Amino acid sequence: MTIIVDDAGSGDLLFGVVIGAYRVEDREFKYGVVDVKYFQRPSFRRKEYLKQTSRLVLQLLEELELKTDETVKICRGSIFDQALEDLRKKLGEARIQRVKVTGEPQYLIETAYLDEIRNLGYEPLKERELKRAKSFFHMMRWLKKNPDKMKHAKTGWPRLSKYRLFRST
Repeated sequence: MTIIVDDAGSGDLLFGVVIGAYRVEDREFKYGVVDVKYFQRPSFRRKEYLKQTSRLVLQLLEELELKTDETVKICRGSIFDQALEDLRKKLGEARIQRVKVTGEPQYLIETAYLDEIRNLGYEPLKERELKRAKSFFHMMRWLKKNPDKMKHAKTGWPRLSKYRLFRST
């Protein structure tokens, strides 16, 4: 038995990050959100999102009632670095694998993220996965037109200060 853990939205400008857990054998899927506040100052600088991601991964595994013989395959993304360390301490090295997530688990987690950003009123580009830069600027233009939604932006990245829109955040 295997549970696959992945994220969606960590590289996007809008919303927090969706963390999902998918049990392969019965196709059970659960997800939660690392709140956007952890990607804003001062939390982002202190990398609090890593602790929150780890907490959420452990919570999802508990909700799925992780069995003693199950393997956890976790995405290679750096957002899972703390979770990986915590899981290895809790479950042991042998039950944890770092993988590139594809297929149904990736689709479900990505869909959950897209639903969340649509709930903000934002309609993502269809080709967002293939054109990351275009998607970033599309989100940035949307924020410029909807300044009341700035509270939903990941403003902690230092490089954003080169854009006027983010200088006051």
